[in-house]
Amino acid sequence: MRDVNAFDPGALRLLHEIAAEGSFTAAAELLGYTQSAVSRRVAALERAAGGPLFERLARGVRLTPAGEALHRHAVAVLDRLERAGEELAAIHGGWGGTLRVGAFATANVDLVPGTLRRFTERRPGVELRVTEGLTARLMDRLRAGALDVAVISDYPAGLPAEAPRTVLLREDRLYVALPGGHPLAGDAEVDLRDLAGETWIEAAPRGQPTLLVTACAAAGFRPRGGPRVAEWSGKFGFVAAGLGVTLVPELAARAVPPALVLRPLRGMAPARKVYAALPETPLPAALELAEMLGEWEACTTASPF
Repeated sequence: MRDVNAFDPGALRLLHEIAAEGSFTAAAELLGYTQSAVSRRVAALERAAGGPLFERLARGVRLTPAGEALHRHAVAVLDRLERAGEELAAIHGGWGGTLRVGAFATANVDLVPGTLRRFTERRPGVELRVTEGLTARLMDRLRAGALDVAVISDYPAGLPAEAPRTVLLREDRLYVALPGGHPLAGDAEVDLRDLAGETWIEAAPRGQPTLLVTACAAAGFRPRGGPRVAEWSGKFGFVAAGLGVTLVPELAARAVPPALVLRPLRGMAPARKVYAALPETPLPAALELAEMLGEWEACTTASPF
């Protein structure tokens, strides 16, 4: 059995330089080897190859047919290793490779796409892959090594205790969305108690406390449930039709159609916290993106009103 371990990158580099220079001596000087070291390595290569790789000439050497065959493979291997080194340097330097980003739905309205636009302008060599999901699912993928950064929230079940590394991005306030003709649509802000008789459009996870229920309890009433609608576009349609009202996170404010108005809630308005979750050893590009996500509010000029 041939000793393929003799075909290590150093030996293949030596083979390539000898072929290019046509001389053991010249290759030794170029690579900083002694003449005896070159002779030993060539002998090991030839044993592994099963026969001579060089013809010894009066002045220098040249490849045998077997040497030419191995040299072709050596050139391909060395080229791949060089490209691997360049790719690894780009990944560890934060200017190349692939960055896998996960986010919950409302973060994908403006926070994530707006930040990714700025990120790609700064790091055009980084390939982005985006996944949408609930916080629990995103955390599972992060722990499994399938994501490099995840945008998560503490709603509805709190921040996962096993999150490896988190960065607080912002507090996401909730506004009430009203149809344009609602009696309170003209007010600058709305007292939650004035909405005690409204029908609420939502689709909160069953059996879990919600920001709406908690806020209404503090205001002294229990919200009256209406149609269970999960998608934001559907919620907005029901509200526009006058079938109820709904809470809208500030993150989703830009998606609200003109037929509706958003109004802040007076007093203790419900809110959730939004985080960037990272692995224990994050990529430089992931750290940079997390920092940029935290700057989102400063670079957002749209108002939800």
